[in-house]
Amino acid sequence: MNSAMPDRITMQRVFYKKDSNFEGIFFVGVKTTGIFCRPTCSARKPKKENLIFFPSAPEALKHGFRPCKVCRPLYQPGETPGWLQPLMDDVQNQPDITLSDAELRQRSIEPNRIRRWFKKNYGITFQAFLRAMKMSRAFSQIRKGNKVIEAAYDSGYESLSGFTDSFKKTTGFSPILSRKKKIITLTRLTTPLGPLVAAANNKGICFLEFADSRKLTSELEKLKTRFGAEIIPGDSPHFHILKQQLAEYFEGKRTEFRLPLILFGTPFQKKVWRELQKIPYGSTISYKEQARRIGHQAAVRAVARANGENKISIIIPCHRVIGTNGKLVGYGGGLWRKKYLLNLEARNSQRL
Repeated sequence: MNSAMPDRITMQRVFYKKDSNFEGIFFVGVKTTGIFCRPTCSARKPKKENLIFFPSAPEALKHGFRPCKVCRPLYQPGETPGWLQPLMDDVQNQPDITLSDAELRQRSIEPNRIRRWFKKNYGITFQAFLRAMKMSRAFSQIRKGNKVIEAAYDSGYESLSGFTDSFKKTTGFSPILSRKKKIITLTRLTTPLGPLVAAANNKGICFLEFADSRKLTSELEKLKTRFGAEIIPGDSPHFHILKQQLAEYFEGKRTEFRLPLILFGTPFQKKVWRELQKIPYGSTISYKEQARRIGHQAAVRAVARANGENKISIIIPCHRVIGTNGKLVGYGGGLWRKKYLLNLEARNSQRL
């Protein structure tokens, strides 16, 4: 058994309880069916003696097990599926693209299927997503000095009134007010730990959180209020840098992130977050040590709470803080993600 996995009794308990804290830590093979599953699989549970555990999906495949059709262990939740990726590439390369239901069917994509996927993963329909992408681009053009009518035609609209109505529906204000308004751009990035939701304004990255966070909606509302801005899906030069550096990080080729970050919080929280950024790659410290380093030895709980309020996951590495006893505690993305990140950094710090 791989030493990185929990003991067999723990894994059995997790599997039968469908504990999501262990997602990604191990996979479960069923000897009688030849199928392997996630720890959270909702299919009927087999007997304990028929279970075999693997540290990774490739390891299960190597031993001849097939992926479960119920929990889909080869698929990251929220990840863009293969049937949708070519269309998303076209949308990225052609911001003014317009696609009717008939045109989607010509691409062998059922409109209801793509609508359900976007509602589940973005909270809006595909058509609303296309409008938001266009409006984000138009907003940027107007802020740079382009006329509203030029932005309308560049976005594929044949009438100014149609563009204005769509702009208001997406942003909440008319295009003529764009030069006075603030916008925060939102996107999703795929990682080995599942999708991340990233947000940026014109100065830098101001939010990075896992898409399955229970607090995602409320945190985005706080972000909107704090900056007095509207949040719309779109693109940003900061996202291109972020995507590249995250990919390098997960490939074990980057130990330090270099991109502009916009922090919002109390002076104490910012002090805590700045100290997090000083923890070297591949290292960990305790909450007690973190409190000592910022000169607040008695504020261990306050430091832990401030870590939990960190709005920029991974880049501000709150995952590098552990319990005094060495145990993994307190990570909003789930302890399984914290363990993955620490294992990744420990493994790669030895060879870099």
